[in-house]
Amino acid sequence: MTVEYRMTLNPVTINPEASVVEASTLMKKEKVHRLPVLDSDKKLVGVISEKDILFATPSPASSLSIHEMAYLLAKLTVGSLMTKDPVTITKDVPVEEAARIMVDQDLSCLPVVDDGTLVGIVSKSDLFKILIELFGARSMGVRVTFYLDEKKGQISNISKALSENDLDIIAFGTFMGTNPSNRLCTMKVDSTDMEKVLSILKPFVKSIEDIRVS
Repeated sequence: MTVEYRMTLNPVTINPEASVVEASTLMKKEKVHRLPVLDSDKKLVGVISEKDILFATPSPASSLSIHEMAYLLAKLTVGSLMTKDPVTITKDVPVEEAARIMVDQDLSCLPVVDDGTLVGIVSKSDLFKILIELFGARSMGVRVTFYLDEKKGQISNISKALSENDLDIIAFGTFMGTNPSNRLCTMKVDSTDMEKVLSILKPFVKSIEDIRVS
């Protein structure tokens, strides 16, 4: 899956000359936490977030009055606080690559551009939604976590055994194990019978770490 299918299309934007008060008001109105910043030629020049504005807001413990703080904020422009020349991606980038970039560079979002034009934005929230789907979190079933020896055909054997018992796999994920000889797996099966699922899996797995109906 590429970010094209998960990004927010035509995101709300703001210009660098706008005040941070305008930016904050717009974020609250649109219920977003960040805004791409476009110049007069509609080119992406930055991103401003709620955190940027929060850090620029004088502390209530300061000697400034409320009116003075409001005046200073009104004078601050988006261009003076935004993250300039933000990291961007194209819409054909796989979602896992977008996630890697965000984690490696500690980013909360990635603007998506096409031939230099902003076409969308993908955020950590978008990726969390994908995680929910990958683990079948909105579907009831038996969720089991187990270690599997790193051997060819293991997952195929499990899938075949479940199918022969009229059970379907809702979700299946593999992760690094304790060493290169094994993998940690999490699977959700379309059933509420834990004992049945357990009896099917035991001949194939190294150890069961957790099993529950969720």
